[in-house]
Amino acid sequence: MADKKVVELLVNGGQANAGPPLGPALGPLGINIMAVVVKINELTKDYAGMKVPVKISVDQEDKTFDVSVGTPTASDLIVAELKIEKGSGTPNTVKVGNLSMEQMVKIAKIKRSQLLAPTLKDATKEMLGTCVSLGVTVEGKDPREVQKEIDAGQFEDMFKE
Repeated sequence: MADKKVVELLVNGGQANAGPPLGPALGPLGINIMAVVVKINELTKDYAGMKVPVKISVDQEDKTFDVSVGTPTASDLIVAELKIEKGSGTPNTVKVGNLSMEQMVKIAKIKRSQLLAPTLKDATKEMLGTCVSLGVTVEGKDPREVQKEIDAGQFEDMFKE
């Protein structure tokens, strides 16, 4: 049976290079590092500007490799959707942006496979919680207010799966 070595790293979406952390982690395995870099950048280009978890599985006998890409953190997805640098340092007083419910549902769909939330509605509510800590409003309101509106049955048509 082939000996597989798995390397897990966090890379900048679409900007992986042969330097650290990739080069030093893969160098000893004797595979074509540039081929891995090209593959990672191809798979992560949609996550430019975000840290993306990447798993590289290397077959040590024939030097073939497999790259699988995780999903950026909820905060990274929200910050990227707003096209801002980072969340608020003081989220209770300083708001850094506003998202629409459509954007929230889109983010929830991206993250859904990694959440424990049983429904898209619950996943969206979980993402709204992240907005609270980032200082992001949704539909111009405090995200907790929007969570209550969801519980009250608003936005139901957006959660059809």
